[in-house]
Amino acid sequence: MKGGSLMKRFIILGLIALIVFGASTAWAQKAVRLSIATGGTGGVYYPLGGGMASVISKYIPYAEATAEVTTASVDNCRLVGAGKAELALIMADTGWDAYQGKAQFKDKVPLRTIAVLYPNNMHIVTAEGKGIEKVSDLKGKRVSTGAPGSGTEVMALRVIEAYGLDPNKDMTRDKLGVSESAGALKDRKIDAFFWVGGLPTAAVTDFGATPGVKIKLIGHDDAVAKMREKYGPLYVKGTIPAKTYPGQDAAVPISVVWNLLVCNENMKGDVAYDILKTLFERKPELVAVHKDAGWLSLEPQAAGGSPIPFHPGAIRYFKEKGITVN
Repeated sequence: MKGGSLMKRFIILGLIALIVFGASTAWAQKAVRLSIATGGTGGVYYPLGGGMASVISKYIPYAEATAEVTTASVDNCRLVGAGKAELALIMADTGWDAYQGKAQFKDKVPLRTIAVLYPNNMHIVTAEGKGIEKVSDLKGKRVSTGAPGSGTEVMALRVIEAYGLDPNKDMTRDKLGVSESAGALKDRKIDAFFWVGGLPTAAVTDFGATPGVKIKLIGHDDAVAKMREKYGPLYVKGTIPAKTYPGQDAAVPISVVWNLLVCNENMKGDVAYDILKTLFERKPELVAVHKDAGWLSLEPQAAGGSPIPFHPGAIRYFKEKGITVN
């Protein structure tokens, strides 16, 4: 009996050792922890960042990535600069300000580009019956210009400025994220809201599908020339195609800025290389999360989509693909 009991004890201890060893080995394999700063849950950054976290964790043996909800671009730049996030999705214009230490950034943020992702489309959303046909009609209205610390807020204020309006004097400003903005417009608490994101954006789709509401998107591509004149060649003209959102019958001319995946300049070269390689090789899995991942390709990388220098690990990957980036 004693021998049998002792044998059982050895077996149990052996199993425990295997479990502990396996767990410690798995932990060792996941020695690199990556926090991806994204945006609010109603936009594109969060689901796309979640898809990136999933493929990174699945296919890079030593890395474990998680997507974090944030207020988006401005705060994302700060999080990366402070070492509180390893990766971030940002708008190129906000990133350029951060890299230079201008506008909302007192100091230069040591950002580097991993990849140019997809075009960010400025939406000015209202509803039929609000008396808003053009940007100048926002005067005297209650308008949400995006969450504080977001790229939406940065770009919205520049669009408003391009039309000669003062966002703090000519309208009543609310500072809401896209989901909150859509809800406030639905509840008639605001008259319009700005949102810059991918197509389609879930919160805007939900608003367009609201019974008894007819969505209206305001064209504003004529603001691009003035925005480029003051802030540099960061903005381009674009279009939200007809039928992108429920009840949207016609195409809408808009302003566009590219989105970037960035890191701190201190990220190890092999890590940056492996991240980029994995995202390109697993692109179909990202597209399954959100169709804007379909924009991920080699061409925008070399076409000036990012004003921020690329990380050496990214440069190495693109060089292997025959692409020269800055």
